[in-house]
This record gives sequence, structure tokens and C-alpha cells, in this order.
Amino acid sequence: MKNYNLGFISNDDLYNHVKETVEKYRFKIDLKAFNKNLVDPIKLTFDSKVYGKSMQAAVESEIIRQLDKSNTNHIGYFNQNIFRYIGDGWSVPVAGYDIVNENLGYYVEMKNKHNTMNSSSSQKTYMRMQSTLLSNSDANCMLVEVISKNSQNIVWNVSLDSVPVSNDKIRRVSIDKFYELVTSDKYAFKKLCEQLPSVIDDILVEIDLDGELNTVVSELEAVSPNLLKSIYLLSFENYEGFESLNV
Repeated sequence: MKNYNLGFISNDDLYNHVKETVEKYRFKIDLKAFNKNLVDPIKLTFDSKVYGKSMQAAVESEIIRQLDKSNTNHIGYFNQNIFRYIGDGWSVPVAGYDIVNENLGYYVEMKNKHNTMNSSSSQKTYMRMQSTLLSNSDANCMLVEVISKNSQNIVWNVSLDSVPVSNDKIRRVSIDKFYELVTSDKYAFKKLCEQLPSVIDDILVEIDLDGELNTVVSELEAVSPNLLKSIYLLSFENYEGFESLNV
């Protein structure tokens, strides 16, 4: 095993966790998965016309968007679950908080970006942390943001029913500061980022990724050679008059 020389995580744990994340990546999608949440034919029509794309190109862009959304979730898995291998007592519960260290009294909600939560979601998360403090006065709750505006470990100030509230035990923390808290290494997150490309390269040499092409376009063409018509029939097949759609 190559020595990645991070110190706060073993070479084996780092390699295996990155490998597990890489293997989760999606490369192909069929029509059933493509339309799982019902594709919006009107948006695809606008995309095709406004951007001067063929309908096939518009469909392929939507495929890439869906795959990217799925892969973004896998990166969330990577960022959260790596803490199972870092430090003593850190765990990733099946339900509840994203990351917990009950021995040290830390309860963490992790978000990818600083603007991920809307006002309602922020309030709900904050009230949940308030509830945790009521049941455990020694607890420390944190909203950890992977992509934050600043490197920070600050009191999280919110408004509940238009009333400003804050508590020194409820904090808003950037991922680099959280790594520092967990590892006692100020540059732990930076060191991980430096080694990550090398780890991924090592993994890609050893595994065979499933790079088959998706079957969405061919399945749509089986419905109708007119891809735009196929897209409309996919979502609107039960609407009045669409069996004779002329586009």
C-alpha cells in the first residue's frame, strides 16, 4: 500500500473509502431511471430551441445533469463517512445527526455548501440543536459546511419567528476548521485535498469502471423516431389528446 502520509487516517482506510466512493459513481442510465421523477418535456423543448440544440443533445444534457446529481450525493457520502476513520469516538449514525462523538459531546449536521439550506430548513435544524442542548447541557452542536464563504468556527446566528437567537454551543463551522477540531492538525483538510488526486489515480489503475453507454436515447427512439414526441409521451401519455401529438 502506498504511503499517503496523512497521519490522521491510515493508508488502507483512506484508499478503501475513496475506492468505495469511486465505485458508487454512475455512468449509465436507462429510460425507467431517467424518468423516475418525470422529465419536464416543456423545459427540454425550451433548452433545445433556445440553445440551438438537437433534441438528442438536450436529452443527453439532462442525462448528464441527472448523473451529476447522483454523483454529488456520493461526494456527500465521502465527506461525511470519512470521519468514521478519523479520530477516536467519531461515528456516522444511520439516522439523526450526520456525525456524532458522544464521548466528546459533539453533534454535527453537515452540508455541502453554505447556501444549501433555505430559511425554513435552517430554523428546523437550529431548533433540533436547541432540543439536543436541552437534553444534554454538555453537548456542542455544529453546522459544518464543506464549501463555506470563510474559514470559520463561529456562533451560528439565526432568526426564529423573526427573533434573533444565538447560543455559543451551536456553531457554524467550515470543513477545514472541523478537520482541525477532529485531528488537532490545522492543515489536515488541505493535506487530504493534496493527496486525493493521487489516491484516485491509484484506484483507477486497479479497478474496471463500468463505462457502458446509457440506453435512454435508443429506448426513446423505440417509442417514436421523433425524440421530442417521445419525450412528451413519456410524461404526458395519459393527458387528453397526446396520443395524436404532432410536434
